[in-house]
Amino acid sequence: MSLQVQELSFGARLRHRIGVVADSLRRNPTMLFGVIVLALMAGSAFLAPWLGLPEPMHQSPRDRLQEPTSEALFGTDMYGRDLFSRVLHGGQVSLVVGLSVAALATSMGLFIGLISGFIRSVDAVIMRLMDALMSIPSILLAIALVALWGSSVQNVILALTIPEVPRVVRLVRSVVLMLRDQLYVQAAIACGTSTPRILIRHILPNTIPPLIVQATYICAQAVIFEAYLSFVGAGTPPEIPSWGNIMAEGRMFFFQTPGIILYPGAFLALTVFAINTFGDGLRDALDPRMQRRV
Repeated sequence: MSLQVQELSFGARLRHRIGVVADSLRRNPTMLFGVIVLALMAGSAFLAPWLGLPEPMHQSPRDRLQEPTSEALFGTDMYGRDLFSRVLHGGQVSLVVGLSVAALATSMGLFIGLISGFIRSVDAVIMRLMDALMSIPSILLAIALVALWGSSVQNVILALTIPEVPRVVRLVRSVVLMLRDQLYVQAAIACGTSTPRILIRHILPNTIPPLIVQATYICAQAVIFEAYLSFVGAGTPPEIPSWGNIMAEGRMFFFQTPGIILYPGAFLALTVFAINTFGDGLRDALDPRMQRRV
């Protein structure tokens, strides 16, 4: 009976939070704008193969560095490749990297943070390791890891995930430390409830709201860092279009055809802006202390 009540209570809390987010979308035009822009960016990127666009790697030397036309909306690059097709396909890589890094970093950080915050005997060891990782600038650590493992999308995802895990661990640990001394947790311990059950049933649900908000910021930062790594030649291979390597290949022709830099740069900026505004809206909706008074 008690388990069923707890499940209903958790379901009620989940429905309430979904309702709060939906209400925030109606009241917060900035958050709604971010969601719409993000949906358009993601939709255009992942539907690009079915939009009838030219292959992003198809070269036509006769059409190199053309101005935008009805057939090539963004013009062509120095190899005659359709820039509009390459920008849309490049969004796939950037978004996949951002979402994958956010999912992996939050999952790993959640697991480690729960253990570190609840089990005192391992807390010091785990946190010293996290502090050591955080002492290295994220982008430098990512460049070093990609240089060590080789250039590929999978390696870029792993290289960007590792620096983000300590930040998630510290966030989750702080929530666990606050909840560990609550009366209902102490009562569960006194009743002999196992540690995994306490973590899953009593502590985990309270870590989800701040973790979701943190995941949006990790996603935005991963999109930027992926573009940076690709721009300096330490990210995705040249045969895989991404916003970073599109700009890197076209930087020598910027004054001749500015769109080679401006179009992928605009898509990158809009995507990061949309993710950040969505994250700000989630923060305001899920944290009562941050809610805007209307």
